[in-house]
Amino acid sequence: MKHDITLEWQGKMQFDAHMGNHTITLDSTPETGGEDAGVLPKPLMLVALAGCSGMDVVSLLKKMRVEFKKLDIKVEGNLTEGVPAYYDAMHIIYEITGNNLPLEKLEKAVKMSYDRYCGVAQVYKKAMPVTYEIRINPE
Repeated sequence: MKHDITLEWQGKMQFDAHMGNHTITLDSTPETGGEDAGVLPKPLMLVALAGCSGMDVVSLLKKMRVEFKKLDIKVEGNLTEGVPAYYDAMHIIYEITGNNLPLEKLEKAVKMSYDRYCGVAQVYKKAMPVTYEIRINPE
């Protein structure tokens, strides 16, 4: 399988990224020549990690018959100073809301995503420390 995207320059620092039937607008801040008309490229790395792992966790919890009301995933990326600035560490926070949630199953689903299924995490872990935590919120 192969994925490809097309990036189309829109002027100044703005680009439209076309992925199948979807488009994401990228731009930079006014301080760096953009108009803040879209997202910055680097944070999309955090989105990729959260989305990849989140889909795994939802699928695994459904298979384990764990009923939850809400799953929020936050990824904190530590950006280095200087040029080039890059992420040298990431931390994933899974916030799961529901009543009587079985911690052992939540931990198992997250660990399976982190260790086995999420391809984004597998690549990132080769480049930097990637850690995670689970927070349970009762309804």
